[in-house]
Amino acid sequence: MKITDISIAIVKNTDKQFLISLRAKDAHQGGKWEFPGGKVEQGEQPEQAMCRELLEEVGITAIDYQLLETKFFDYGDAALNLHFYLVAGFTGIAQGKEGQPIKWVSREGLADYDFPKANQSVIDIL
Repeated sequence: MKITDISIAIVKNTDKQFLISLRAKDAHQGGKWEFPGGKVEQGEQPEQAMCRELLEEVGITAIDYQLLETKFFDYGDAALNLHFYLVAGFTGIAQGKEGQPIKWVSREGLADYDFPKANQSVIDIL
């Protein structure tokens, strides 16, 4: 099975809230909430992919970020190498540029949303 590299931005605002968005119903793990991110393209570094996806999906530019965790996760139908970045500084105003709903949620509030299983360990770290 092919392993896909995915870069994910865990964006935290000055109110200590995290940016989440709702996955499209027809996407893998569709209908679940997620942190913005996507596939690392050929020739791209994981942090470059995170910055690009953040701009494409929600219209913000990461300016202060660090790698939080890298983990492998096998869903059975998809094998993923996940790169989670904590974004503590950004410019722009977040909006669902692909028509997806977005929300700013407190750390405690994340438990109220249904995330893909691969995200659970990083949510526990936050």
